[in-house]
Amino acid sequence: MPVDTLFQPLALKRGPAMKNRFMLAPLTNQQSHPDGRLSDEEHRWLTMRATGGFAVTMTAAAHVQAVGQGFAGQIGAFGDEHLAGLTRLADTIRAEGSISSLQLHHAGNRSPAELVGTPVCPSDDPETGARGLTLAEVEQVRDDFVAAAQRADRAGFDGVEVHGAHGYILAQFLSPEINRRDDRYGGSLENRARIVFEIVDGIRATCRPDFQIGVRLSPERFGLKLLEIRDVAGRLLSDGKIDFLDMSLWDAAKEPHEDEHKGRSLMSFFTDLPRGDVRLGAAGKIMSAADAAAAIDAGCDFVVIGRAAILRHDFPKRVAADPAYTSPPTPVSAQHLLDEGLSPLFVDYMRNWAGFVEPKAA
Repeated sequence: MPVDTLFQPLALKRGPAMKNRFMLAPLTNQQSHPDGRLSDEEHRWLTMRATGGFAVTMTAAAHVQAVGQGFAGQIGAFGDEHLAGLTRLADTIRAEGSISSLQLHHAGNRSPAELVGTPVCPSDDPETGARGLTLAEVEQVRDDFVAAAQRADRAGFDGVEVHGAHGYILAQFLSPEINRRDDRYGGSLENRARIVFEIVDGIRATCRPDFQIGVRLSPERFGLKLLEIRDVAGRLLSDGKIDFLDMSLWDAAKEPHEDEHKGRSLMSFFTDLPRGDVRLGAAGKIMSAADAAAAIDAGCDFVVIGRAAILRHDFPKRVAADPAYTSPPTPVSAQHLLDEGLSPLFVDYMRNWAGFVEPKAA
């Protein structure tokens, strides 16, 4: 497929159209203040990506409850004290010609105890020390996702993405291994997925009519079952209450992990679902112009760019200029990443990714 296809505009059901097919992935960066307020460093990192040509600039995961914090330096959306920074960020992204989206997140049993005290989970989890939520607390988690979306709306964001992937709290509800509840949020897939659909319904009912809603799902690991996540994805697409579905696949070209589903691409389990007016994108090792074009050719409407956007803030512009563009090989120098808008703190975080940053000099 020609790379030119990546630069065709893409209308969304609500709100502004994407000017091209590139969405910035929500990327952990640990750059904001301990209380969740936006830092200048995180503002610079994100707005450089907006300047670099991304049609949608997605924030890192923003926690909707203090007890849902997943990592140090996480941007927050759980209090009105975050509004000033969020408004500044939305304004700057808009000024750079990009759609702004705030990713809404709760880490659940993946919250570090040193940050939150005792983490919470759909059910008691001895492995992590997380305690199971009461029914009232589940409803409060749901309502706090919706409240954070309302906050994003007030701040001027074009929309939000609900983080239901990577083993965080909504994925924990979806997991039959982790979620052992016996009330309306546990048991059947319909019950385990209930909180996701209630959050979407709540956001749609309370935010402005053209407010965009995305959902991120991942179909593997953390006790998730591929065909169950396919069913959840299918319902999200057919309901038409969201504007885009972001499938995080770790590798957009891989086969499923489950042996019984091998022989076709993991992505194909989602690209063959009827989607109506809802747009479908995928993330996972899309590092070149050819990778991005291949994902569109395989049936995606847009691509979600993570590592390649860390390596080059202007990945879309580089693809537009060079149909053979590929990301720089890793490891890269710390200075390279500093030049691309990462703070020293973010560069240190990236050292946790094997082979991504050159070792420090002895």
